[in-house]
Parts: sequence; C-alpha cells; structure tokens
Amino acid sequence: MSDSSEEQSPFGRGFIAASIVIGAVVVCGAVLLIGSFGSSGSAASPAAQAKQQAVVPTEPARSEPAAPATPVNSRSVNSTGCNRSAGDQSVPQQPPAVDGWEVSSRIVVPRSSGFGPARTDADGFRRCFAHSPTGAVYAAYSAYAAMADQDKVVATARKLMVPGPGTDALIHELQTDQSASGYTVPQLAGYRVIDASPDRVSLMLATSVNSAYMSLTLTLVWHDGDWRLQPPVAGEPVGAPFAQHRDLSDFVAWSGV
Repeated sequence: MSDSSEEQSPFGRGFIAASIVIGAVVVCGAVLLIGSFGSSGSAASPAAQAKQQAVVPTEPARSEPAAPATPVNSRSVNSTGCNRSAGDQSVPQQPPAVDGWEVSSRIVVPRSSGFGPARTDADGFRRCFAHSPTGAVYAAYSAYAAMADQDKVVATARKLMVPGPGTDALIHELQTDQSASGYTVPQLAGYRVIDASPDRVSLMLATSVNSAYMSLTLTLVWHDGDWRLQPPVAGEPVGAPFAQHRDLSDFVAWSGV
C-alpha cells in the first residue's frame, strides 16, 4: 500500500516508524492507520487512510544470531564498563518501581538504581542495565529514546545493536540516508513482554498517538554485559511488526507523562 504523501521515518532507513504523522483516522471504529507495517488489528479502508504516513524503507541485510551471552548468574566487568549482577528474573507484570523519570532525546524515560541505567555517555547514550527481564524493559525504553535522535543514529546503531553483518548493513544504510528530521516522536505509554529468557527478551512498546495507540516490537539480547537490540531480519525495519490498539488493556501502562 502506498500514498503520494508518504514521508520518511525520522530514524532514517531501517529504524522504527515511531513518529508516524497521523491524520484523521477514526472511521467505523478504526483507530490508527500505520500503513503496510501493521501486523495486527483491522486495517481501515482506503477512504479512511490518514493523509500523512511515515514509511521506513527496508533493511537489506539478514540479521545474525546473537553472540554468546554472559552466564546469567555471573558478575563481571566487561568492555561496556558495566558491573551488574543478574537480579530478579521474574517478568514484570506490574509497573516497575522507578527512582524517577527524565528526558532523553525528548522522550521521557525511567531511571532506577537497581535496574539502570548505571552509566550515561557524554553523548547522552544510556547503558548498563540489570541482567533481568525488568532491566530489559528499562533498556528498551532507553533504546526507543536513543533512536529518536536523528542526529546521532549512526553512533546509536553502533552502540545499541548486536554486532554483526546485519548491524553493519544497517549502519551503511544510515550513513547514506540521514535526510529525515523535524519529527515529533510519540511518548511511550506502556509495554508487554512477549517472551523472556535469561539472555533474550522480546517485548512490545506502546506509544500514544492522538487518542489511540500504536506498538512496535523489539528483541533485546544480552551481549557483552548489557542489553543490545537484535537487528531486523532482511526486508523488515527495526520495530516490526507494528500494530494498532484502541487502548492499553494488553499492556502494562508505564509512563512518566
């Protein structure tokens, strides 16, 4: 499905369509229209489509399997400079406790002395999260914020993605196309953990857009002592599959705004 008014994602090629420009959409009970990237929920008819949509071009390379992970019960200093133990391995079914919320690349994100981030780089990149499902949720919120800064997408990809050919190809695409800018990225509203193991967590992040919600899907892998994002498979953008939602009934509502 295409539209003459389609625009690029603010994250450049391969990054998530988190800042979709929404027009008037509510027709016959439909809430959000997220173009061809929606993987669940009903699609609106062509007459109900938004006048403006963002498109994320596909990432051309195949992602690689995650590198060997650090054992879950270990504590060690590694190349990331982190020194975190495993902690509670339960999946957070309720909003995690926070020490506070702060702004990172215009996105309000949580901070916790127990779950992270334990370090923030000079460029604002947040790192060193707890080796647990809750730590992965914290890391996912920070990853979303990091990707929102179009001026730092290449540096962000190097720090954030699991190293490998898939990430190398993504960085190459970002280096050749950084034309998108000036977008307002939706704030995060909640999360849903899809699957969790000690070294791999898949989850959905819900964002608030107008009076409804859209979601993106991320997989985090424990690599070299911290949570990293797994690159997408060939032909998909980071964050796919996307979905549309009328409410947060399937999510843990968790937001600082």
